[in-house]
Amino acid sequence: MKYFDLCGSWTVRQKNGTETIAATVPGCIHTDLLHAGKIDDPYYRDNEDSQMWIGETDWIYSRSFTVAQAFLAASHIVLHCDGLDTLATITINGKEIGKADNQFRAWEFDVKPSLRVGENTIEICFDSTIPLITRKQEERYLNLTGVGHHRIDGSNYIRKSQCNYGWDWGPMCATAGIWRPLALLAYDTARIDATHITQDHTKENLVGLHIAVSVEQEKTSDVMARVIVLDEGTQVCQTEAVVKDGVVEIDCTVEDPELWWPNGMGEQHLYDVRVELTENNDVIDDTKKQIGLRTLVLDRHEDEWGESFQFVVNGKPFFAKGANWIPADTFVTNIAEERYEYLIKSAADAHMNMLRVWGGGIYEDDVFYELCDHYGICIWQDFMFACSAYPAFDEDYMANVTIEAEQTVKRLRHHPCLALWCGNNELEQIDGLVGAPDETGVMSWNDYKALFDVLLPDIVKRCDPERDYWPSSPHSPTGERTDWNNPKWGDAHLWQVWHGRQPFEWYRTCEHRFNSEFGFQSFPEPEVVKSYTLPEDRNITSYIMEWHQRSQIGNDAIMQYMLSWFKLPTTFDHLLWLSQVLQGLGMKYAVEHWRRSMPRGMGTLYWQLNDCWPVASWSSIDYPGNWKALHYMARDFFAPLLVSAIEDPRVGIVEVHATSDLLEDTSGAIHWMLTDTGGNMLAENTLGCSKIAASADTKVCELKFADHLQEYGNRCLLLWLELLLDNKVVSRNFVTFNRPKHLVLHDPELAGEVREVGKGDFIVSISAQRPALWVWPDLPGVHASYSERFFHLRPEQVVEVLIHPEHHLSLDEFKKTLTLSSLVDTFQSV
Repeated sequence: MKYFDLCGSWTVRQKNGTETIAATVPGCIHTDLLHAGKIDDPYYRDNEDSQMWIGETDWIYSRSFTVAQAFLAASHIVLHCDGLDTLATITINGKEIGKADNQFRAWEFDVKPSLRVGENTIEICFDSTIPLITRKQEERYLNLTGVGHHRIDGSNYIRKSQCNYGWDWGPMCATAGIWRPLALLAYDTARIDATHITQDHTKENLVGLHIAVSVEQEKTSDVMARVIVLDEGTQVCQTEAVVKDGVVEIDCTVEDPELWWPNGMGEQHLYDVRVELTENNDVIDDTKKQIGLRTLVLDRHEDEWGESFQFVVNGKPFFAKGANWIPADTFVTNIAEERYEYLIKSAADAHMNMLRVWGGGIYEDDVFYELCDHYGICIWQDFMFACSAYPAFDEDYMANVTIEAEQTVKRLRHHPCLALWCGNNELEQIDGLVGAPDETGVMSWNDYKALFDVLLPDIVKRCDPERDYWPSSPHSPTGERTDWNNPKWGDAHLWQVWHGRQPFEWYRTCEHRFNSEFGFQSFPEPEVVKSYTLPEDRNITSYIMEWHQRSQIGNDAIMQYMLSWFKLPTTFDHLLWLSQVLQGLGMKYAVEHWRRSMPRGMGTLYWQLNDCWPVASWSSIDYPGNWKALHYMARDFFAPLLVSAIEDPRVGIVEVHATSDLLEDTSGAIHWMLTDTGGNMLAENTLGCSKIAASADTKVCELKFADHLQEYGNRCLLLWLELLLDNKVVSRNFVTFNRPKHLVLHDPELAGEVREVGKGDFIVSISAQRPALWVWPDLPGVHASYSERFFHLRPEQVVEVLIHPEHHLSLDEFKKTLTLSSLVDTFQSV
């Protein structure tokens, strides 16, 4: 196989214009216009609104390339496009060679008759999707709901990233372009079409691999397929066989296999499987897949509460800990491999073992799944359908989706991280999407079932039979489809906190089997807000702050909850920081409760991990990559061993629990300290815990503080909890007997001793004279990473924080810039 790369430098112009600008492939029209200086930053203030014309315009990308006689001599030459966004017409040397109408598909066109020796020209015209979806909606309106108040109508008629048209956390930027690589492929007698690797774990200390290879092959060719399995470069096995009628099936055996485990359960050992196509002992095509040896299934069996919903890896059930993933940039070609790795590593560092790739974005790039393989992050993979009625009545639409789904499943099925295929996001949950055939704006239940109960599961069964399929999220597998969020079975999206304005304590009433969506918003930190605002914008009721808030209830809801829990902040910056503390507190209530509910509940994926632009949202990592308070807290509440509490301030009783994700029982101790808000020790004890059960929750003790409440009142008591293993603290927690706004807190007099370590890194040893709640160090105006933030500090306790500024600071500059803040600072007078 010969490969002629067509990525790199192109030009682009309006279809009806003459001015051309430089373009980059892969890329998109928005980033090309931005780099050419033709538009301002779409993310700054409300620039997005004045740039809607870009998505309403037709664009032509073009370039020249030179083809040698030797390349043109091949029997077959195709143009292979990994991704075209979206309505594309391709011409070579003035001759139309094909069209595309699905962003999610790879496209391939026979171009040998259109090429010539020497210079050739390729043009790809991208028509605006707006006229098409507008016309389709006028012909037969289909509802879109639950996606925010800034939204371009009709996106459900086009196979393109739905959030490109706006969502309740993202902008309206209906972009276009060559968003994935494209190349000319030349071959003579045969090439590899697809490789399917399945595993047999039925024998002890042995894994059988079955490799099925489909080949595009001329009938007269005599072709062999060779399979080589490598373990860190060392050959484990090699087998070959003759390709017959375009198919070859080969079996290999891996002895003493090193299994692949999710993050926190073991190593992520990976093997390379190389497939070579040979003719007369010459390799004419090859491909490589990296696999992990494991079994991974969704276990659903009847139990005392209804039906289980738990993932089981290598025979071990595990509690799924993680978040929902959205595209990491509105313009997805901006996402470099380093950014993918940072986000996925951040998930792993917070002890996550699962991400849900949400159905309104994209099927992610290969590198995303490769990194999840490497870091042990299991993937719940939605097909790309979300919050809308879809035209499953249209045969052409269904045929298009069929190819999209087949290509996607075949591309991703070898990844050990891939845990589940899911049909859609919230189509069964949201009123007005699915209904009777004569109901306006909906897809009928027959059409719904044709797509999500027949077409997609049949493709999964045929192309990836080792994996489970789940029709929708949320979904009730028993009874009526409209009985979603039934706590007896299935998965749940719990939005009564936030959309329903229920208090955080409401989470503790929920006993669902798997919580695949729930969340609470916060603002980005001050330096991020400054990047998209002017000084006059920096009030949360300003036009620009509301522009960068796509939830219809957003800022109002944040303030309502904030005033329920905290005193009114005295500055805009403190309000931003405090919103993050509030968000983390809400998610802490939820996750700790659901981890205590093991094994009844076996998963919690909060909404959402990341952002696609600078915005107020449900994310735990903001657009530039700063960990919000929630992400630091997630590292604590997702820890393999967790100490948590259920408090009843009315009577002063506190249940203390130890929750374990370990695969074996262990033992430890609970150390608790009761202080007043001035830091004086009132009571203290260490309680042994002879058995902390594996993959379960253990109620360790019940503490009683009625006498202390009577003497000191519920505004002046703080309970500090530590879980110890081998005299080492592995988890900490904190309990108050009143909401933080009513606590009698004092200035903690924070202090930090700074020392420089390595080149450009600093360690700050932070201490306090009195209890300090939610302490965060900061370097205003400097982008930096922090090993610890938003922690609680007792007197005589020292927390060391490693800080890495993005740009070099001298020790003196660092000390002058560093600030130390805690809850008290948010309401103290300046």
